[in-house]
Amino acid sequence: MALTGGTTRLAVVRPAGYSTHHGDRGRLLLDGRSQSGRRGSRMTVLAGADAGGSSTVAAVMVEDREVSRVTGTGAAVRPGRTMASGSIIGAIVRDALNRVGLLRAHVLVVGAAGVGREEDRRALRDALRLEDLADTLRVVTDHQIAFEAAFGSAPGILLLAGTGSICVSRGPDGTPGRQGGHGWLVGDDGGGYALGHAALRAASRAVDGRGPPTTLVDQLVRKIRVVDFDGIVRWSVSAGPTEVAALAPVLIDAAEAGDAVAHAIIEAGAVDLAAHVTALGRGWPEDAKPAPVAIGGGLFQATTYRALVAQRLADIPGLALREETIDPVSGALAIARASGT
Repeated sequence: MALTGGTTRLAVVRPAGYSTHHGDRGRLLLDGRSQSGRRGSRMTVLAGADAGGSSTVAAVMVEDREVSRVTGTGAAVRPGRTMASGSIIGAIVRDALNRVGLLRAHVLVVGAAGVGREEDRRALRDALRLEDLADTLRVVTDHQIAFEAAFGSAPGILLLAGTGSICVSRGPDGTPGRQGGHGWLVGDDGGGYALGHAALRAASRAVDGRGPPTTLVDQLVRKIRVVDFDGIVRWSVSAGPTEVAALAPVLIDAAEAGDAVAHAIIEAGAVDLAAHVTALGRGWPEDAKPAPVAIGGGLFQATTYRALVAQRLADIPGLALREETIDPVSGALAIARASGT
């Protein structure tokens, strides 16, 4: 559930045994043979991907060591867009493999936004099989890989905020719980779309004189690259959830600069997000408190918003907030490792 741009970012580490000599440049097939036929040691190749509304991150692991990571455009599954999502995810995973001279993986695990129903997961699996990237393919939800990264098999409460928002939990007895995650029209309170939409509405009220003045008007005009507020209105007709969510950083920047309207919006968003955790925390057994809580998602890259949410959570009795950053792709790789054993 990241809120980064579409620019590809790349980190590469050559795996042990990778050679750059001669024509095949050490490219390895899954059975450990180079393309020239020379015998190499058999490697276990795992791949994982986190496909959110704003960005997709893929990583490759060889013999329990991450060797490549690539970030590209968002690929959350939307109605009628499953094949497109599969193509985007496939291209990013293939890039991560190819960058270290690999063609396919033994196991690929993809955690994606928009696949909460089994029929949606099945459709994305079918689309990804056409990409021919792995012997074994698993498609799970984006919050499943994030929870794995945060807690593994342990109990806990996970709050995610990116383009959308969701809170999931596993109780001490293994009982699952969930709050939110119902999509941008029905839910996703406190997420990027909700903040971006609130910023647009605040700008509209300011322009009409129905609300207080705010710097958001000028800042949104610059962000959207239009001439005036009328341009924002025209832009909004075709803007999708990802485009609206991309306005959230503008709102947070305005709040940090002292805009009272913007600050009130992100304060309300923090309250909404904390309410998700409160609802799940109410059912936590007293003898197992404090309940461990982790927060993650691209929206929390903004330290101001993260701090506001953390402050709200600190006021809730019976919770213990973890400070570490969650890396959902590492959760996908962990699931891939377990699937390959």
